[in-house]
Amino acid sequence: MPSRHLVDAETIPLIEQLPGFQLDDESIVETRAAMLAMGGDRSAATEGVTVTERYVPGPVGSPDVRLLISQPTAKGTNRPAILHVHGGGYVMGAPEMGLLTDAAYVTHMDAVVVSPDYRLSPETAHPGPVEDCYAALKWLHANADELGIDRSRIAISGESAGGGMAAGLGLLTRDRGEIKLAFQHLIFPMLDDRTVTHPDPSPYHGQFVWTRENNRFGWTALLGQAPGGPDVSPYAAAARAENLTGLPPTYMICGALDLFLEEDMEYCRRLIRAGVATEFHVYPGAPHAFMFVEGSELTKTYARDSMAAMKRALAPRS
Repeated sequence: MPSRHLVDAETIPLIEQLPGFQLDDESIVETRAAMLAMGGDRSAATEGVTVTERYVPGPVGSPDVRLLISQPTAKGTNRPAILHVHGGGYVMGAPEMGLLTDAAYVTHMDAVVVSPDYRLSPETAHPGPVEDCYAALKWLHANADELGIDRSRIAISGESAGGGMAAGLGLLTRDRGEIKLAFQHLIFPMLDDRTVTHPDPSPYHGQFVWTRENNRFGWTALLGQAPGGPDVSPYAAAARAENLTGLPPTYMICGALDLFLEEDMEYCRRLIRAGVATEFHVYPGAPHAFMFVEGSELTKTYARDSMAAMKRALAPRS
């Protein structure tokens, strides 16, 4: 294993618990259940935080979208809002996975957090999932007064495929011109289907947790075709966008051993070149999803950096 010696010592238990799993059409249902179980019970109540479930209109001709809404129990107005998109390689996951993160945003930022249960692939290929997220964002914006939200302080956020979905949603929102986003917060985002076809992949990236083989399965499921081909929509794979101007200020992180490191670095380079205020952190010794090791110094550092960036971006406007 060429990169094991590079893994952060406190993160070794993660890669031992997840030595590798293979995604395919036959195992996807079982793997989805295992992923949710691995996250543990995240439904326990957090003092001062109210979580409600709501169904809102989906894209035209599609089912309603289920939302989990986390907000301060105390009434208030002019709060920041975050649309938080869960990860899972575009083929797994549910908004319940992010409830602890949502509760932290509510507690530390007095924010309202909306997490959409977008349709998964391969059952629903692009553009269904990102359109579900746009429907959730549009509902959030339209109902700002009811939710006590300041429309000028709405951010989008996500981890892994959720980060990739958020990046595609940022492009879609910019191009439709109906909503102005204040910030995009992308945590090791899955941005580029072409990574699986790269002729010279790094031997140190993608060995743990999320592998090249699983990446190929996820992209094939989302796109409904083999990744790396022509005419892939930037709303599916944000790295395909030719023009990144006009996107909101961006915060992005990635682990140094993550399969997505090089595509994330390139996207940040292009954002900066396009005049987008961009902050990028690389965490040494970190594989994909490294923050699953709660209490490690690496996770504490990430959590501090991430929350600080969100607070700065969504601070009240003077």
